[in-house]
Order: sequence, then structure tokens, then C-alpha cells
Amino acid sequence: MTNDTHPSELTHFDAGGQAHMVDVARKNDSHRSAVASGKIRMQPETLAIILQGTAKKGDVLGIARIAAIMAAKRTSDLIPLCHPLALTRVTVDFSIDVDSATVNCNAQVETVGKTGVEMEALTAVQVGLLTIYDMCKAVDRGMVMSDIRVLEKHGGKSGDWVSLID
Repeated sequence: MTNDTHPSELTHFDAGGQAHMVDVARKNDSHRSAVASGKIRMQPETLAIILQGTAKKGDVLGIARIAAIMAAKRTSDLIPLCHPLALTRVTVDFSIDVDSATVNCNAQVETVGKTGVEMEALTAVQVGLLTIYDMCKAVDRGMVMSDIRVLEKHGGKSGDWVSLID
């Protein structure tokens, strides 16, 4: 299920070394999905505010979920060489680790198309975590976002890939 091959050249550069958007016209449409994750660590008191729903700006995780979904849909506006995609599904889930005062974010993105959705899943996670930071920075400017990564991708010519890193 893992694909450990490494491309010999970067696809976003032409033979002359100039950046370009990859031509996907000849690729077949297929169902494609990706899952990404990341986390934000904070002071226990900040996490308590999120869990109690007493943040001055409102429902932190609810707003972060909507921001993450919106970000997935706008990825091509943010990352210059990403193709605009018609996404068929975006889910964003948060889990809490009280012991480490951490909020974990997982995003799953799907489409039927000619190119994958890893960047959309990563963008969703990053913006979801940034939204948590924005909503809580008045009480905790030391929050740390980390471990943003693709966990798995499916579909397309390269097939399935699952991260081997825990």
C-alpha cells in the first residue's frame, strides 16, 4: 500500500528550469483522496477555555472547522502552481489530548479528477490550526503548531500511499 518511489525530477519545472503548472490534460479522471493531520499545543488554561466554550470570539473548534473547509476549497488561490479542483468532499475533525494540552486536526479531502488533493488536505489542516491560534492568541501567544503532514493519499497513476511515520 505504500509507494516509496521518489521522482527523479521535480514536475513543476520545465526542461529550462522555469516554474510551470503541470499539464494534466492527458491524465484520466479518477477518484482521489488525501488525509492530512497536524496539531497545536497550548497552555492547559487555553485548552480549558476551548473545551468550556468560553472564548470571547466564539466556538473555537466550530469556526476552525469551517475555516479549514473553506481553505481546502481555495488552495489554488494560495499555492501558485496548484490546479483549481472541484472538491467532492471535505471533512475536518478535531481531537483533544488533555494531558499534553493539544488539539489535533485531521482533514480528508476527495475529488474525481486528474490530479490529487494532498495540497488541499494540508491547507485545510494548516488553516484550521491557524484559526485556533487566531481565536486564542489573546490568552496564549505561545501556542505551537507542528507535525503537519500527509498521512495517506489514494487514486491516480501513482496509486495508494500511506505514511510509515508514526
